[in-house]
Amino acid sequence: MAKYLMLGKYSMEAVKNISADRTKKVVEIIEKEGGKVEKMYVLIGNYDLAFIVDFPGTKELLRASIAITKLTGIGFSSLPALSVEEFDKVVG
Repeated sequence: MAKYLMLGKYSMEAVKNISADRTKKVVEIIEKEGGKVEKMYVLIGNYDLAFIVDFPGTKELLRASIAITKLTGIGFSSLPALSVEEFDKVVG
């Protein structure tokens, strides 16, 4: 599984529908695509949300991201992530 950082930005419509139930549905979408949520954070600044997730690959991440945007109105930018330990092995 590959690790990704998903950075989300609320639309005005997305803010109106914030709920614990919607968060649960987001997790279900990620799991349906074979993913796993490691952590979810709320941010203050250029982005409103940060999810640290594992997915089998980019296709699954993309399908989940689009499904989440359709459900919530939250737009995501997603980045592959390596731990510092993995990075050290790659460049070492």
